[in-house]
Amino acid sequence: MAARRRLITRRRDLGLSQEDIAASLGVERSTVGRWDSGETAPALWLRPRLAKLLEITRTELGDMIAEADDDRPAATGWPDLAENDDMALYRRDLLRMISLAGALLALPAVEDDLADTDEVAGYVRLNSHLWQTFALTSAKATMRAVVCEQLRMLTASLSQRHGPATRRRLCALAGDLFQLAGEIHFDASDYTAAAHCYTLAAEASEKAAAFDQWACALTRHAFISVYERKFTDAAPMLEAAAGLARRGDSQLSTRYWVAVVQAETFAGQGKLADCQRALGRAEGVLELHGPMHNGGWLRFDGSRLAEERGTCYATLGRLDLAEAALTDALRQDLSTRRRASVLTDLATIGAQRRDPDQVLVHAAPVLAQARATKSGVITSKLRGLQPQLAPLLANKQIARLNSDINGLVGASAAR
Repeated sequence: MAARRRLITRRRDLGLSQEDIAASLGVERSTVGRWDSGETAPALWLRPRLAKLLEITRTELGDMIAEADDDRPAATGWPDLAENDDMALYRRDLLRMISLAGALLALPAVEDDLADTDEVAGYVRLNSHLWQTFALTSAKATMRAVVCEQLRMLTASLSQRHGPATRRRLCALAGDLFQLAGEIHFDASDYTAAAHCYTLAAEASEKAAAFDQWACALTRHAFISVYERKFTDAAPMLEAAAGLARRGDSQLSTRYWVAVVQAETFAGQGKLADCQRALGRAEGVLELHGPMHNGGWLRFDGSRLAEERGTCYATLGRLDLAEAALTDALRQDLSTRRRASVLTDLATIGAQRRDPDQVLVHAAPVLAQARATKSGVITSKLRGLQPQLAPLLANKQIARLNSDINGLVGASAAR
C-alpha cells in the first residue's frame, strides 16, 4: 500500500503531528496513522475539518487522499461480510449505534446553522448510491460493512450542533439509511435487528417531519409481521402508515404501497372484500405521472400489482385467480427476489392442487437462486412452501425438494 506522501508532507510542513491531528478531530492517533499509510481514508464528515487544519481546499485534500488509491487493485465489489465477519460482534455494534443515534435524535437544534452544505450533499449522494447498489446486487448481505460505515458518519454528524434546517436534513438522511439497514437484515432473516432499524428510521423521519418516509418505515416494520403471518399485529401499524401517507406528497406512490401491504394483511385474515378494496386503492398508482418514487426507501411504481394480487389470491385460496395474476407477473422484468417469490407462489398453487410436476417446475429455480444468493428472503419463501408439501411427500422428488429446503434453512440459521 502506497503512503500518502503529499498528505504527510503537508502535515509536517505545518508542524502538526499525528497526535495533533487526532486531538483536533476527536479520533485515535492510530486512525491518522492509517490515513497517512493509505490503509484507510478519512470519513466524509471529517474531511472539511481536516482540510481546514491543513490549510488547503477540499479538492486539494481529495487529491492527496486519492494518491494511495493509484496502487490499489480494481475493486471487485463490496466486502462480503456474509461469510467472514463475526456476526455477534457486528450485531452488538449495530445495536450500540442504534441506541446512540436514538439519543442523538433528541438533541435540540441551535439558533445559528453553521453546517457544511457540501458534507450534507455528500451524504445525500452516498445514500442514493447505496440504495441503487442494494437494488442491483443479489447478495444483499455484502453491503453491511459500507452501510454501517455510512451510519457511523451520519450518527457522528448528528452529535454536532446544527440549526433547524440542517438538523431536519440529517434526521431525514438517518431515517433513509436505517431503512436500508433494516432491508439488509430483513433479507438475512434477522427480523429483530430489522425491526430495531425500522423503529429508529421511523423516529428519525418523524423528527424530520418527512411524512412519506415515516410512512414507509412503519410499513416496512409492519411487513415483518405480515411475513411471519402475524396479520393482526401488522394492521394497526399499517393504519398509522396510511394516515401519514395522506399527509405526505400526493404525487408520490406511498399511499398506494401501504394499500398493497394492507391487502396482504386482509388476505391473511381471510377478508376477501377488504383485500379487494385495498387492491383497488393500490391501483390508483397507475394514474400518477412523473417521478412517483425516489428509488430508495420508496420504489413502488405499480409494476408489482400483478404479483401482489396473485399473492393475495393464493393466500385466500382463490387458485385460478392467483395463477392468472402470477403468470402475468412472470412476463415482466422481475428482480431475483421478486421472481423467486412469484415462482414459489406458483409452486404453492401446484401443491394445493396436488400436482407434483407443477411444484417441481416452479420450485427448482427458486432453490437454485436461494443457494446462489444466500438470501434469507428467498429461503423464507421456500420454508413457507413446506407445509403445503406434506401431502406429496410420498413422491421421491418432492421429498428431496423438502430435504433440500431443510438444508437451506439450517445453513441460513448457522450464518
